[in-house]
Amino acid sequence: MSSTETERINNDLDTLATGRVGRLLWQYSLPTVVGLLVMSLYNVVDRIFIGRGVGAEAISGLAITFPVMNLTTALGVLVGAGATARISIALGRKDMHSASEVLGNALILLLINASIYICFFGIFIDPILRAFGASDATLPYARDFILWMLPGLLMTNLAFGFNNIMRASGYPQRAMMTMIMGALINLALAPLFIFVFDMGIKGAAIASDIAMTCSMIFVMAHFMRKDSNLHFTRGIYRLKLRVVIGIVSIGAAPALVNAASCFINIIINKSLAHYGGDLSIGAVGIFSTYTSLLVMVIIGICQGMQAIIGYNYGAGRLDRLKQTYWLAVAVTTAICLCGSLFGLCCPGLIARAFTSDQYLIEVTSTCLSYALTAFVVVGFQIVSTTFFQSIGQVSQSIFLSLSRQVIFIIPLLLILPDKLGLTGVWLSFPGSDILATIVTAILMFNEFRHLNKKQRN
Repeated sequence: MSSTETERINNDLDTLATGRVGRLLWQYSLPTVVGLLVMSLYNVVDRIFIGRGVGAEAISGLAITFPVMNLTTALGVLVGAGATARISIALGRKDMHSASEVLGNALILLLINASIYICFFGIFIDPILRAFGASDATLPYARDFILWMLPGLLMTNLAFGFNNIMRASGYPQRAMMTMIMGALINLALAPLFIFVFDMGIKGAAIASDIAMTCSMIFVMAHFMRKDSNLHFTRGIYRLKLRVVIGIVSIGAAPALVNAASCFINIIINKSLAHYGGDLSIGAVGIFSTYTSLLVMVIIGICQGMQAIIGYNYGAGRLDRLKQTYWLAVAVTTAICLCGSLFGLCCPGLIARAFTSDQYLIEVTSTCLSYALTAFVVVGFQIVSTTFFQSIGQVSQSIFLSLSRQVIFIIPLLLILPDKLGLTGVWLSFPGSDILATIVTAILMFNEFRHLNKKQRN
């Protein structure tokens, strides 16, 4: 790369260290939020189509596949999130060579990961779904969906992983277009395959595969352009242990969240099958779908925040780092408050959007009424986890990622249902939210005390 090109790129990215924090967070987060929200909305619409076009048991079968989806997503996030954070820090230090190395190594790692999980799940899918809580009634739906989704999961991980890198390297609007394009294609194809071609739940999976393939092609074309701030070049694809460890060490935290979600879903499904039956699994599927809309907005803000914090941490601008963090906490907390209030006040309205089955509506309404009572604190917890990830504090990020998803919710799921039955499963969600937030507050207090001391020196 020539010195002139390097100077141009550095000038393009220097606004991350000089622009107004509020404006930058808006500029980097809004495209991400819009893109992720559209993607999440198409998942919601998919599930509405499945619930109304196939049936209530299909919703439960879809919920059974969530652990598989979480595991494959975890492998994608392990590389994508880790590479994004490393690239942000490298760009903040104006180290274009290191950023390019991370880009090339990330591509190879994602391809290796996808080859492994596609083969594994393709061979052992039936016993895996049984272990995840599938019954004779829900197994056919779960199998049909996941087998047709497997090829598309490779495209999904490539699209999402490199979409985040695109944003971190200075193209938030283009990253948004990647997400919107895939969502619109899926929204057009899903009802066509489900209703017109009568392909059922399999049609929803095929529509997603096609949509993600289009998004993947779009985002990869960006990195093949020589005028992009960061692009594919010769000599960056050979795996280097130093680069791989750097990617994986940061990506481990969000990856563990997704992997942990897999095992938590298994425990939840087993508890629900025992205390409430197949339709209670469907109720949690609707609860998860609703909260995913809110969480996607939070994650979008966090990804915008990550680019700003990573760059300013690399540039030594700790004042801007803290300002960005607190602004993100305030915005995400307001979003969680609004989302939880709507869910608590109108649970039946949410349930009816997905199904006309009266029993499933009643169970879902009860689930939402309990599970959303402490959701207001989730934004603070996710922002704080992303903060540690953005500055390369691996151990804290991993610990916070696991606190809500594993450390607290597993004991609650093992203890509360035994005493309270199905209600105990619902109460495990707010219980883990509260306990994880207390731990998060302690860690953030200590980290900011350390940063204040570092800034004074």
